[in-house]
Amino acid sequence: MMTTPAVTDSSELLDVLVREYRDALVAYAEKMLGDRGLAEDVVQETTLRAWHHIDRLHGMRGSVRGWLFTVTRHLVVDSVRKPHARRELVGAAYAEPPSVADGTAAVNDTIVVAGLLRRLPVEHRAVLVHLYLYDRSINETAGILGVPPGTVKSRHHNALRKLRGALGTDAA
Repeated sequence: MMTTPAVTDSSELLDVLVREYRDALVAYAEKMLGDRGLAEDVVQETTLRAWHHIDRLHGMRGSVRGWLFTVTRHLVVDSVRKPHARRELVGAAYAEPPSVADGTAAVNDTIVVAGLLRRLPVEHRAVLVHLYLYDRSINETAGILGVPPGTVKSRHHNALRKLRGALGTDAA
């Protein structure tokens, strides 16, 4: 167990502490943080705290070295826990986070399509529902609705034309 170095002046004690323990404290902090610059920042804060408590350290019974390493460990833990610890690395490339579909676009499309379908005559709407919603063929739809396949084709064509017109798109 190491006690306070034999010095008479408080500022001299701080100089001795920095000279004797700085490199070991930086190595200790760097081992925990994995970053030399952050480790040096932590040791600088440790030194500042030692300076603020120099009177206590001057007459301390016990290990000044242990006190310094304990303060350093607490500062490392605090720095890792704080939100600002997620620092940006110089030269690191920023990548957009993957987009997460929240479903709002699909809900909006459903609302728009439902509103447009309500504007169509029942016969046209029935053809679109069977062809697109139930994924039926023209012949199957004709059989279910009891109309010829040509009628299903013309209702399908007219329904799509009306929907395009309501949307303001003229593309076929």
